[in-house]
Amino acid sequence: MVETICICGAGTMGSSIAQAAAQHHFHVILYDVSKGMLDKARVAIDSNVQTLVQKNKITAQAGTEILDRIQFVSDINDCLADLVIEAIVEKPEVKVSLFNQLAQVNHSEAVFATNTSSLSVTAIAKQVRNPERVAGMHFFNPATIMKLVEVVATPMTNQQTIDTIVETARRMDKTTVHCQDAPGFIVNHVARPYYLEALRLAEQGVTDFQTIDTLLEASGFKMGPFRLMDLIGNDINYAVSCQVYDALDKPARLQPSPIQHERVEKGELGRKTGKGYYEY
Repeated sequence: MVETICICGAGTMGSSIAQAAAQHHFHVILYDVSKGMLDKARVAIDSNVQTLVQKNKITAQAGTEILDRIQFVSDINDCLADLVIEAIVEKPEVKVSLFNQLAQVNHSEAVFATNTSSLSVTAIAKQVRNPERVAGMHFFNPATIMKLVEVVATPMTNQQTIDTIVETARRMDKTTVHCQDAPGFIVNHVARPYYLEALRLAEQGVTDFQTIDTLLEASGFKMGPFRLMDLIGNDINYAVSCQVYDALDKPARLQPSPIQHERVEKGELGRKTGKGYYEY
């Protein structure tokens, strides 16, 4: 049974997964090579927990206990855990290098999960020591609120690894869906037209971002495509679109948007930079 979870990468997603795990009584190690990122994550998690206390969703004592369960580290030798979840940059070679370093540090039964949005888990696992212990564990932002976790198996993944990930996710009060490794997995594959068709309408001058968002939210979507892309981050969303487009042999209907590419080039990534399709 998993008692300690190590999350690698203290960015928005990594810190959110760390908080979600700590709220469900796991001991958490949050690792990042940047002490600045760790400090930023510590402040963000503390602020989120204090908000829960102020809203009477948890007691002050519970809030203190959540924070006490999280250890912030910048030395990879401190990353000793039953389950390691990486939430670092979306570059396969960097993920492979990290997992292989962690394999040297951890015991032979440790499970390695990638939170990648759309990179091939199989391609990563093939280059990692003990590929049978590698799988996808794809959380959605913010991981403290969103219930869904995609559990992605490769041809090498053994059943024990899948069982460990599923049990851990359920202990975190998540709903798991199983899928085999495929471009975009389930959600990001299905969601591409939601973003891309909205971007096409804007490109063609049919209407503006806010009108599209308002109409789709009025029709039942919790968040319109432009507000959602700003929440996810245009860099991440654009990268996923490119990965799915390339992996499926570049169908015209999934061609990434020049509007989004322009924003990525300008650093207008959404909420995390203060500007995307909207200003924050």
